[in-house]
Amino acid sequence: MIKPLNDNVLLKKEVAENKTASGIILSTNENTAENIGVVIAVGEGKLVDGQRVPMTVKVKDKVIFDKYAANEIEYQGEKFLLIPEAKIYAVID
Repeated sequence: MIKPLNDNVLLKKEVAENKTASGIILSTNENTAENIGVVIAVGEGKLVDGQRVPMTVKVKDKVIFDKYAANEIEYQGEKFLLIPEAKIYAVID
């Protein structure tokens, strides 16, 4: 598995719903939300003045991120995004 370093976060893009509220399927193509992902792994945190600053996001958090700051990587046939924590803007409850 991929283990991010420092304040980097490994994300998997969230698959968008293809159904209406009443359950009608709109398309069979898999859609991904442009800037929503699920945290797969986190680094140990940023080093500031010799002290580790803990990460504010954790594994399984659903987050909104800057889609232009993410680096897309492929590992064992799966696509992931690697992004600095500072480019994650919100956690979705």
